[in-house]
Amino acid sequence: MISKHIKNLAPSGIRQFFDLVLGMPEVISLGVGEPDFVTPWRIRERAITALEEGMTSYTSNKGLFVLREAVSNFMEKRHSLKYNPEEEVLITVGVSEGLDLAIRSIISKGDKVIVISPHFVAYPALVEIAGGSVIYVPTTQENNFKIDIKKLKAALKTNPKAIILNNPSNPTGAAYDAKELYRIWEQIKSKDTIVISDEVYDELIYEGKTKSFPSLDEGARERTILLNGFSKAYAMTGFRLGYACANKQIIEAMTKIHSFAMMCAPIISQVAAVEALKAQKDVLEMRNEYKRRRNFIVKELNRLGMNMPMPEGAFYCFPSVKKFKISSLELAKRLLFEEKVALVPGTAFGKEYDSYVRISYANTLDNLREAIIRIERFLKKL
Repeated sequence: MISKHIKNLAPSGIRQFFDLVLGMPEVISLGVGEPDFVTPWRIRERAITALEEGMTSYTSNKGLFVLREAVSNFMEKRHSLKYNPEEEVLITVGVSEGLDLAIRSIISKGDKVIVISPHFVAYPALVEIAGGSVIYVPTTQENNFKIDIKKLKAALKTNPKAIILNNPSNPTGAAYDAKELYRIWEQIKSKDTIVISDEVYDELIYEGKTKSFPSLDEGARERTILLNGFSKAYAMTGFRLGYACANKQIIEAMTKIHSFAMMCAPIISQVAAVEALKAQKDVLEMRNEYKRRRNFIVKELNRLGMNMPMPEGAFYCFPSVKKFKISSLELAKRLLFEEKVALVPGTAFGKEYDSYVRISYANTLDNLREAIIRIERFLKKL
């Protein structure tokens, strides 16, 4: 009854593991990539008033124009990027849908897509669903989990249709600065490869400021599908709202699929998102708290021998457990059942990463302190 194509698709390594967590009491979860903050009040209040005002209808397939215009203005102010809100901005049901639309709108059966490892679990899965094939470019801890240009050159020789970049990165927290992005673009620009730039953690950078890939030059803008959204920086995961910015031709193709599959994003979420783009003070407060937690957890994990570079963005770290001579899956399972701390095995983000685990520090400092006590107790038993 099930399509062979889907039947052979591997399930999400994150969700598969967290099925074990459901219903377990007193578990400290350092696994799910979701802010622990409640959506800021001004955003929630706008959603409430939108409902009270009777905003319960469909919107344009592309989304409310007022939101597309707000996104366009935000991108110009933050990255000096100009997108026509009428033709070059699409509001999606989360960045996840935006990613799916981006891949399906450009990939034909057999097309190759470069995925940088360790990678967000959806990247290779959505490429396979679209009928494409994945070319993996692994990174190493020694290089701060950033792209090795020699490996990128080799992968580009396969004439890929697209490359997916995640900046800052889930699961490593690595963030590329302007100089590093220019080096990557120098290799790509002579090809016909399209860049899908997932920048959903763009506002969660702790030192300095990253650069949006399409802002490198006009050629990069024309060849990039920029994906971003409201889930992470604005703590709006349940609102399920993202956006895509690209040239008119690509946005038209993405909108065509979106109109058949989703019709439009929820109107109340869209109204709330207009308010969210004005809530930069709230974003700053959450970012500062994440930074405090990052500094604590990285220092403590390195003290315990779970070594890693300092994450530059997002709210994850990707420490090595090689020293303890235990697979990431075994460590994650035993830590969960013996000490009730949940984290994600590294193999969920690429088969080469069995010596790593992903830890989310989107949790209270008190919970992080207790988690360290439990992890240390567990490691001493190995």
